[in-house]
Amino acid sequence: MAYSWFKAFHIIGIVVWFAGLFYLVRLFIYHVEANQEPEPARTILKNQYQIMETRLYKIITTPGMLVTVAMAIGLVSTEPEVLKQGWLHFKLLFVALLLGYHHYCGRLMKKLAADECRWSSQQLRALNEAPTVMLVVIVMLAVFKNNLPTDLTAWLIFALIIFMAVTIQLYARKRRLDKEKLTAQIGQVPQEQS
Repeated sequence: MAYSWFKAFHIIGIVVWFAGLFYLVRLFIYHVEANQEPEPARTILKNQYQIMETRLYKIITTPGMLVTVAMAIGLVSTEPEVLKQGWLHFKLLFVALLLGYHHYCGRLMKKLAADECRWSSQQLRALNEAPTVMLVVIVMLAVFKNNLPTDLTAWLIFALIIFMAVTIQLYARKRRLDKEKLTAQIGQVPQEQS
């Protein structure tokens, strides 16, 4: 019975943690893009994003991480023999990478608050895809365990990364074209009719 409780709350923790990680870096993107706004909008937006980032990180994302890790420890305590399985070692490697990503986001948040972040919005968009890749690998390992088709999975991850990179590039191009179009429209001020 304890195993089921640990597993249920482990999954809940994962959902909360990933929701926070996905949205946190999205806020970083908006925070960086606020630098392109004229004053006073720039200061207002940056202050608001800083508040939202801090609350999201401290109230949702970090507690989600802590619940995930605590429940994982509970799961292992009910079935300690799982520690001898190879799939779990790989899963734990990706969880360690995810923990590093989580704490790196905390550092980026502080740099944004101090106006010292040098990441562009496009670089942050790429960074925002990292937890997606980790999530896919972690879930695949948890579901397939030692029967994970590694060749197929490697190709799947490779295709996912290529798809995300292409999508980011296409989105950047669309934004640039939209901005050029808007600039052209603003430049064509309608003349008054006599």
